[in-house]
Amino acid sequence: MLRRLRSRLRTWTAASVAALLTAVGVTAVGTPNAYAATSATIDGSTTYQPIDGFGISEHFGRAAIMNGSQGLSGPHQKEILDLLFHRSTGAGLSILRLGIDSGIQPTDPGGPNATPRYVWDGYDKGQVWLAKEAKAYGVNRFYADAWTAPGYMKTNGTDAGGGTLCGLSGATCASGDWRRAYANFLVQYARFYAQEGIGVTDLGFTNEPDWTATYDSMRLTPAQAVEFTKVVGPIANAAGYKVACCDSFGWTQQKAYTSAIEADATARGYVSTHTGHTYASAVDGPLPTAQRTWMSEWSPNGTAWNENWDDGSGYDGLTVATAVHDALTKGGTSGYVYWYGASTGATRGLIQMDGDSYHVSKRLWALAAYSRHIRPGAVRIGATTPDANLRLSAFRNADGTLTVVVLNTGTAAQQVSYGLRNTGITTGTATPYLTDSANSMARQPAVAVSGGSLTATVPARSLVTYTLNR
Repeated sequence: MLRRLRSRLRTWTAASVAALLTAVGVTAVGTPNAYAATSATIDGSTTYQPIDGFGISEHFGRAAIMNGSQGLSGPHQKEILDLLFHRSTGAGLSILRLGIDSGIQPTDPGGPNATPRYVWDGYDKGQVWLAKEAKAYGVNRFYADAWTAPGYMKTNGTDAGGGTLCGLSGATCASGDWRRAYANFLVQYARFYAQEGIGVTDLGFTNEPDWTATYDSMRLTPAQAVEFTKVVGPIANAAGYKVACCDSFGWTQQKAYTSAIEADATARGYVSTHTGHTYASAVDGPLPTAQRTWMSEWSPNGTAWNENWDDGSGYDGLTVATAVHDALTKGGTSGYVYWYGASTGATRGLIQMDGDSYHVSKRLWALAAYSRHIRPGAVRIGATTPDANLRLSAFRNADGTLTVVVLNTGTAAQQVSYGLRNTGITTGTATPYLTDSANSMARQPAVAVSGGSLTATVPARSLVTYTLNR
């Protein structure tokens, strides 16, 4: 009887191990399992949008918190900076969005035609410090964007609560026409950063012009945005700055602003990048322009800090990965700028700062799966698969390397055979980086590339980034 029990135990153990290996998509000898295989094609002859990069903002004093204003120590500052900007161990972000407020000219100088009385503290609520730190990591794309004109330039007389820039159509003020003064104000902000060694590359004059907030905000209709573009455009361009517009509250809503700018030959020539948010509406297609477009601010709704990868909350890592994929493939965006990189309390940021402690969400690694290996100057190329559970995209970097990203939204592991057409890569290896509930951009064993193809298994509910060299 003892011999029969031992025999059954050995049989049960072998069967259980085989079932476990099958579940993760490998056989007992470590080769990909052939069940439920699917195909994918990566085609370098099909090209889409160029990539400017991926980024975050630390506006409204978050940069100062990161700099230690609430007790974060130097070593932990460095660890957070590494998580955000380091290209080998972190997200490798390449865009920093700076928030412009009224701080450089907080009081009325005496009217729109008076000599401006600018002030500069060289710190800008920590944003100058952060910009210098980001630059040291290799960041050279700095998007300075204003939430509002100073209150004395607006119809409501205060920074918060909406109002419209005085002098625009339908916005007459006793104080006069502040349009040109506001344009000069924006350029001066960028010049102050130049003094600090930071080259602002993109300059925006409005944030969510279709939303009235209790904090800094300013309303502009699409027609008013066109009108002001024709004022700020020549001034900004003469100073060496590109204009971005209009950071609407939703992607669908941004289409109205982009359409209005595109319909005006003069305004169209001044806007280099069309920017939209995805709070009111998600990316459902490209903006109506041939210019570059960015998803320039979003974080998912949520009521508590969440570090999970896949919990159905709507603000976990998988949610963010899906949103990034949609922006790149449905929207054809060249840039993806998340909202807060690091914040406090019940934040939906990537990192939660808590005194001298911090916590990392899987949202960071969802973004990192794209941002670390898809570099500025890359071009999105063809990537197709018949499997509806796979969200597939591919990018050719300027140095010739290839990045393939696949998000498996299904509940089963999926073996995929990738055909590499017109990529210049026929042999070698692909290095996978796995993100799921147990892994955060964890490097996996290399996969062989032979005859212009590779075969690998994507675990269920996971995100895998493959990097390939010529």
